[in-house]
Amino acid sequence: MTKIHVYFMPGMAASSAIFERINLPNEIFETHLLEWFLPNINETLKHYAQRMAVNITEENAVLIGVSFGGILVQEMKQFLNVRKVIVISSIKSNTELPKRMKIAKTTKAYKLIPTKLFENMESLVKYTFGSSIIKKRLKLYEKFLSIRDKVYLDWSIEQIINWERVEIDPSIIHIHGDADEVFPIKYIKNCIPVAGGTHIMIITKYQWLNLNLPKIISE
Repeated sequence: MTKIHVYFMPGMAASSAIFERINLPNEIFETHLLEWFLPNINETLKHYAQRMAVNITEENAVLIGVSFGGILVQEMKQFLNVRKVIVISSIKSNTELPKRMKIAKTTKAYKLIPTKLFENMESLVKYTFGSSIIKKRLKLYEKFLSIRDKVYLDWSIEQIINWERVEIDPSIIHIHGDADEVFPIKYIKNCIPVAGGTHIMIITKYQWLNLNLPKIISE
């Protein structure tokens, strides 16, 4: 039996360690973990996606992306012959961005975010996940948030806020937590909802994902 090759792309600034609890039956699936690399100066998201797509060495693979990684795998799709693209805790077009991000795009306020501070892990966690979990989970996020480079962070925020995709690709499968605080579900269309899932449900709802992903991939 030919295995289904599944490539996982983590979210902004995250390492592939976020997938350590995701276990797909290895008699059916072969999993591959992708990692962020630094963008070139003024690199477009499309060009970056084309460079990342070189790492997909199997035809008819499945791409799974979390958050900004979900945006990236959708852009990678145009350069590959894929079986399926699945996004988790992400968006499928700029129409699903929350109002505060749309305002940030109009006002260019995102350019004022002091990403230099993110060399301090506490600041990065607070910005990415909110301040309420700082004390409880800082050690956890020191492990999962691996990229603190200012050039990468500036570039990533700009790509999310200014993503040009307006039309939603109907073939994209979207899994989204109903308690996602970064991309609230009220702005999301046509998704598989996960009760109690926050923006980091790839870590906190791994049991739901391990139970349901094999079926979602294979359907």
